[in-house]
Amino acid sequence: MTPMLRVVRGLRQLAFDCWHSRTAYLFIAPFMISFVIFIIIPVCMAMGLSFTDFDGFSFPSFVGFQNYIDLITQDHIFQKYALPNTFKFALLVGPGGYLLSFFFAWLIYQLPKKWRDVYTLAFYAPSLAGGVALTVVWAAAFSGDRVGYLNNFLLNLDLINQPVIWLQDPRYLLNIMIIVTLWTSFSIGFLAMMGGLATVNPELYEAGRIDGIRNRLQEIYYITIPSMKPQMIFSAIMAIVTTLRSGSISTALSGMPITPQYSGHLIINHVDDYAFIRFEFGYASAVSVVLLVMSYLMMQFFYKILRNKEG
Repeated sequence: MTPMLRVVRGLRQLAFDCWHSRTAYLFIAPFMISFVIFIIIPVCMAMGLSFTDFDGFSFPSFVGFQNYIDLITQDHIFQKYALPNTFKFALLVGPGGYLLSFFFAWLIYQLPKKWRDVYTLAFYAPSLAGGVALTVVWAAAFSGDRVGYLNNFLLNLDLINQPVIWLQDPRYLLNIMIIVTLWTSFSIGFLAMMGGLATVNPELYEAGRIDGIRNRLQEIYYITIPSMKPQMIFSAIMAIVTTLRSGSISTALSGMPITPQYSGHLIINHVDDYAFIRFEFGYASAVSVVLLVMSYLMMQFFYKILRNKEG
């Protein structure tokens, strides 16, 4: 059988299967169409533009791998600030937010049922009002004048002699970004963990006590976590995606598109810098592709750690 004949028969079989399951495909069609239009096509366009020199006005000119070569060899801002800041931010916010989500979800699940919804909403609410909270609560808390909550508190205790400009000081900005992001990290992944805890069979805990499990830590390690692996994998993926796209927080806190001395400059800010300030869309696309590859590798790493041995 020739390769062309195999392709024709494969396409014919695919068309037959689609027609046979046409009702199912009809129901998933709205999602698939939206996924292709808003995810697949933009990703493919970004990959294509990453090999071009494009300013948004003239026709893109093909430059091959030059953008990637410049990113590795000549972009000292990316190497000195964006990449280290992103790794520090991701290592503290990603695993930190993930562990905090699991810890507080487990604590809330130990409460009586009538109180769970109240505490779940209380923890989930900051992620809903994150933008408002950044401009109202946290900006006021770290305000650089005497009426700022933190400065006022430290001045009253005589721990500082004059107000500290927290959000414009390169020594503090990235750490403040980490704290604020951890506060807003109880989002959809936190809800998934709450749902995962509800799926654990209570009889497993009774069987575990018979088999020798004596404390809560052993219950979590041997029963709870293995029983909610799908929810934990989903939460890990959401934590990675949320962490790597959290670039707007530096702009919201500092009030500047480029933070002082690039102290809060993340990879996503580097993309915005070249795309919307310098209008170098080809180079910005190359940076975004690198960020996409980093996200994929991190998701695969967490998937291999958390997946079941059975696959």
